[in-house]
Amino acid sequence: MGEGVYFCPTLSEASCPADVNQDELIKAQEKQIAEELFLENVGECTSRRERGDVLRTKPPRSSPYKIKANTAMVGSLDGLSSLEEEYSNDPVYSSKVKTLLPKFSNVRRTRPDGNCFLRGFIFAYLEYCIHHRDELVRFKKYLESSKEELFEIGFPKFTTEDFHDMFMEVVSDLEGSGSIDRVEAVCNDAGTSDYLVVYLRLLISAHLQKNAEFFSFFIEGGRTVEEFCKQEVEPMYRECDHLHIVALTAAVGVGVRVMYLDRGEGDALVSHDFPEDKEPIIHLLYRPGHYDILYKA
Repeated sequence: MGEGVYFCPTLSEASCPADVNQDELIKAQEKQIAEELFLENVGECTSRRERGDVLRTKPPRSSPYKIKANTAMVGSLDGLSSLEEEYSNDPVYSSKVKTLLPKFSNVRRTRPDGNCFLRGFIFAYLEYCIHHRDELVRFKKYLESSKEELFEIGFPKFTTEDFHDMFMEVVSDLEGSGSIDRVEAVCNDAGTSDYLVVYLRLLISAHLQKNAEFFSFFIEGGRTVEEFCKQEVEPMYRECDHLHIVALTAAVGVGVRVMYLDRGEGDALVSHDFPEDKEPIIHLLYRPGHYDILYKA
């Protein structure tokens, strides 16, 4: 993100009030950013530079929390001991983190800006693809044809092609020079990373709208599927919920397992596979309002 862009702090920020509930802090962070950095009228932009400016809209200085501009969109690999330390004074979370240790060895944190699920998905999937070239080839073929589906839904050709072309450039680049360093560079470059996030949002929206009869039963507030997509899916910084994950994993054909770290009953974490009949190749850790990447032991 450019200089002068304001965000909410990470949970480790020393200036955070000591008595702030960590669950509520994460929720407040994403809600604040979602409200202030809402992507508007991206279809009216006439160039890639203008759309990049929209994606990096500066929120008011009155934000109660600020994420430093150098907070990584996707952080470095960290041991699970960091989670133990984070929750050392929280008996509920601490005991649940311990149950992760036999199965998972590392965590990679994502920026809590409302796009955390999508950034985590992109990074973990591209990382998987560079080690499984057949999957990279399959994904590239899917991407090549995906924009036609978006045109059929009614997305504007000019802007959609721009986002699509960026994704294709990234995948083609990884075919020739695929490395974890390259994935890290791509996912932490604001212009590139934001374009990838936008395109995934369009894919989610398209899948929901193509299957509107089914998904309409799960949308609250009397909204249509199209209205839900315009308000909760397509805009940047809107956090992903169950419907987003169902739609994305079905559209792309990728299995994701989410481990839920919350205050639910029991000592063990509840997990859910998306789709339920597909072997997960991506593992994400969910804490209320936020997703990070998990690595199997």
